[in-house]
Order: sequence, then structure tokens, then C-alpha cells
Amino acid sequence: MPTLILNGRHVDVDIRYELEQFEWTRPTWTEDRLLAASPFRYDRTPSFYVYLEDTASAKAGYWGDSGAYDAEFARGGFVKLLAFLRAETEDETVDYLLETYAPTAKDGRLTLRLPKLKAATKPEPLPESILSNACIGSNDYLTGRGIAAEVQREAGVGLVGNAVAIPWRLPNGRLANVKYRATKGKAFWYVKGGMPIRYLVYGMDLVYAQRLKSVVICEAEIDAMAWRSAGVPAIGTGGSTFNLQKADIIAQSPIEYLTVVTDNDKAGEKLRREIERYLIGKVRLAHGYITEVKDADELLIKRGTEALRDVYDRAEVVKHSLRLGSGIPVL
Repeated sequence: MPTLILNGRHVDVDIRYELEQFEWTRPTWTEDRLLAASPFRYDRTPSFYVYLEDTASAKAGYWGDSGAYDAEFARGGFVKLLAFLRAETEDETVDYLLETYAPTAKDGRLTLRLPKLKAATKPEPLPESILSNACIGSNDYLTGRGIAAEVQREAGVGLVGNAVAIPWRLPNGRLANVKYRATKGKAFWYVKGGMPIRYLVYGMDLVYAQRLKSVVICEAEIDAMAWRSAGVPAIGTGGSTFNLQKADIIAQSPIEYLTVVTDNDKAGEKLRREIERYLIGKVRLAHGYITEVKDADELLIKRGTEALRDVYDRAEVVKHSLRLGSGIPVL
């Protein structure tokens, strides 16, 4: 496997396997590279490449986009690409790769990761002043994606230059992070110093403020806003990964009934299985399915709010999900 340098360590990473976990448009896989449409923008032509192995001209994991809108997303290394695909910060992606690939076998023995000798610091909420330059309220980008004006205002989203600022808040309403989504293309980034997304669930501030007992869980923040535009309360994982921290946040909340509606792709199905594994027996679960497009916002744009309501109404209850506090299976 190719070797990457992660936090100063040389780590063997299966780059091809990691990339194969995601849907690509018009992909061509060769021995040493992937050619496909760009994941950073709306693209239908194979103008994006990733080196899967070291070559004479580039290191494994290096990528380029010949039609990039700006230099920031024209080329880069594997960590930046995988962080985008996993919808998380680059630090979180490095942690994932180290946890997955760092314990490598040598002569039948495992090499252990040495601890860093530094004091652990507890992440702190961000100051609200970070959003001071955001034009909060309805904006043309989200309105064009079918998001209702009142939903935009409730979520506190706003425009900052050519990006939409999407606040992530703690259950008590304090600002935890801000995701910036480019209005041209699909590129996004997080505010520096924000709390890790892996410890957060998007929309939990509204769950507590409104004492919501029944919600949809989806992936992206815009998908959660799409559901809300259809009159269905929703929260978001922020990406295609789920963990015990996110499960605990949900289990400890007012939520009693959770309808799982993930993206219509391989990563979405993996997320669906993870959500059920972590939350079975903790809340009542049901599964809803989007089949004709990729996600909730695309369905909203294509067919309107009634289509989302239909997905919600047709959701199938998980038979072994438990009623809270009763231990009685829901049949």
C-alpha cells in the first residue's frame, strides 16, 4: 500500500479502498489512478484525477481538478480529499486514518502509537462574533435549493462572501462550529478552532428548544433543512459516519422516535447500518428510503415537499426497536 505521512508518521494507507467507499460520476479506475468527474463541483466530465500509487510525476493520493473554480480546490493531498468525501475536518480524517492503519504488523508484532506528551484541552464553544459578518436570513442559494425562508432564519444560516455559513450548535444553543458551503460548486470548509464534528449532531439545539420527540435523521445540513421545509423536524450527522458520541447525544435528548433516511448511495447505506447498530434499543427506529435521486434536497427540488412527506409516511418501523423504558419490542 502507498505510504502517507500523518502527524509525522509514515503510515501505509489503502487509498483505492478508501475512495471506493464513495460514489463517483463516470469513474475510470486504472492501476495507478482514478479518473472521474470532480466531487468539488457539479461536473459530468472526467476532469478530476487521483493517483492511487506513487508515480514518477506525483505521490499517491495527490489529486487535481482541471476545471476548479478556485485555486483552493484545484489540487491537493489525500487527507484534504478524504476529509471532503467524509464531510469532516482534516484533523478528524487524520485521526480516522491513524486509527484504521497505524497499528501495522512487523515481524508478527504490532507497533504501538506513542502518546503525545501534551495537556489535553477541552473544546470550548465559539464566540457568536464569528457570525457577525454573515448576512443572516433568506438567501438566493438556499431558496434556489427549495429551503423555505423561515427554515433558513430558524437555522441561523447566512451568506459570507460566496459561501453559506451554517452554524452547528450544542444542545444548549452555544455555537460549536460553522460550516461554510460554497455557493458555486460543492466545496466546503469549517471554521478554525471549532469543535470536532464527530462529537456533534446538527440541529440538536432545536430538538431541545422545541422538545422534539420524533425527528428524521439524515446526513447533510441542507438535507435536514429540506425536511424541515416539508414540515418534518430533522437532524443531521454531518457526513456518512456515525459513532458512539453521536448516539449518546441522541439517546440523552428528548427524541423518542427516529426515522433514518440516508443518502441513496453506498456510503448512505453504511451510515444507515451504523445508526441502527448504535441506537437499537435506545430509541424507536424506522427506515425511510429515497430511491430516485441521491438525497432529500434533490428530491425536494425535483418533486417538492409532498415527495418528502411520502418518504416519511412510508417509513418502515424496525421490528426489534424498543419502546423507551419498557423493553417491549415494537411489532
